[in-house]
Amino acid sequence: MTVRVDQPTDLGPAAIRAVADGAGVGLAPALLDRLAASRAATLDALEAGGPVYGVTTGLGLQSHVAVGTTDQPAYQDDLMLARSVGGAPWLDHRTARAVLATRLRTLLDPEAGASPDLARTLVALLDADVAPAVPAHGNGAAGEIIPLAHLGALLTGAGDARDAAGATVPAAEALARAGVAPYAFGAKEGVAFLQGVPVATARALLLVHDARLAAVQSLVVTAAELALVRAPRDPYAAALARGDDVLGRVHATLRDLAGEQPAPRMLQAPVSFRVTGPAVAHLLRAADALEAAARRALDGVTTSPALVDGRFLGTAGFDGFEIAAGLDAVRVAVLHLAETGTARLHRMLDPRVTGLAPQLSGAPGRQTGLVAVHKRAAGLVHAAGRASAPASLGATETSLGQEDVQSFGLEAATALHDALDVLRDVTACELLAAHRATLLDEGLPRGTRTLQMVLQQASEPLPTTVEDRPFGRDVGVLRHALGVGWAHDVAPALLDTAPHPARETP
Repeated sequence: MTVRVDQPTDLGPAAIRAVADGAGVGLAPALLDRLAASRAATLDALEAGGPVYGVTTGLGLQSHVAVGTTDQPAYQDDLMLARSVGGAPWLDHRTARAVLATRLRTLLDPEAGASPDLARTLVALLDADVAPAVPAHGNGAAGEIIPLAHLGALLTGAGDARDAAGATVPAAEALARAGVAPYAFGAKEGVAFLQGVPVATARALLLVHDARLAAVQSLVVTAAELALVRAPRDPYAAALARGDDVLGRVHATLRDLAGEQPAPRMLQAPVSFRVTGPAVAHLLRAADALEAAARRALDGVTTSPALVDGRFLGTAGFDGFEIAAGLDAVRVAVLHLAETGTARLHRMLDPRVTGLAPQLSGAPGRQTGLVAVHKRAAGLVHAAGRASAPASLGATETSLGQEDVQSFGLEAATALHDALDVLRDVTACELLAAHRATLLDEGLPRGTRTLQMVLQQASEPLPTTVEDRPFGRDVGVLRHALGVGWAHDVAPALLDTAPHPARETP
């Protein structure tokens, strides 16, 4: 698959996710012609004279220091050197591809002044699947100069790449192996490359998909639990979602999966069952808001200085606080859903709720059942909750008197990634409980045919006995199923994008 780009906006969120998953990029000749024209306009403006930040001057505290004409050709490459101060953990391969695609997208706008050759080099890296070594966190700057310097140093051959095993290799070696020539940044291209927030934007675009998938998976498991405990469906009635279309779709999905319950075992379902709909709806809304922020970062003016109407204007396009705050908001919604899942899991071990053996044990007293599985989930959620302070806050002066206000987008993205990992673990624990409940009483209702089929897909590799065993292995099997997109096609009204392969934590 190749994403054809006729206009910069063609490289939008869905296209960037496709490139992350291995698609190539094809830049239309007309687009390259427009880039050549904007590059010529940039060079003309530079020839007109006057200081230009990061081109004829130093950066930050040294912006009052002029860079001589003879030094300017090498200066743009040199910008990548002392700023490449990050280290492992590096972004995983898929995320690094998304970063390359996002950086390409934001350099296609005319105000950046990037050349067609720079765009072609980024495409060549994607085509050759060269993985840059980009740090996953540790960026105390207003923008993203540290990770972007690592990315830029890959282009010049001065930095590092990652091989198929994830080990770092010299960039020059990786470029030579891929048949890609090292790139020399032209006037203004180096400073443009360091501007904006393409790393946080790329991470947001991938994580927002992960969050939506996690929401749907949690909802499917909830439907199974509803069916297994024969809970009343009252809280999910269409009339109770008045004024909230998202909640209406969530509750409709629950009803469609769980089916009707003509003879409920209880007057009211446990609270953790009843609030799942609102929790999922809130997560989906937070994910939508984050994607909207990422789209604004793709389409807005993110370079500084930006060439506008023949003048170089200083901007705040490097500010990524909206994305960082959006990542934090999604993380809170994810952790809330993990908390409700842990509470539902506890109810699944209660014979007063399920009508089954305590702790879903195959031999109560002699065998333990799943009580320790719940303790695993509770421990993970507790640890994640204690670390849930907003990553986007905590600006620190770092520029020797020149103001610096960090947005901490990389830290916020890493924290959301970790929270999603916790939710995946909790959902896997719930899936195991649903599997055990089904085995303990074949007579229990299991929801609609669709729900039964999707549950069978998850539980097929699991043992069909109810004896105690090392349940951590079962949770691992189910975590993998969740990670590769289990149930992604069950709720098209809530999730209409393709799954992605499981990723390692960066």
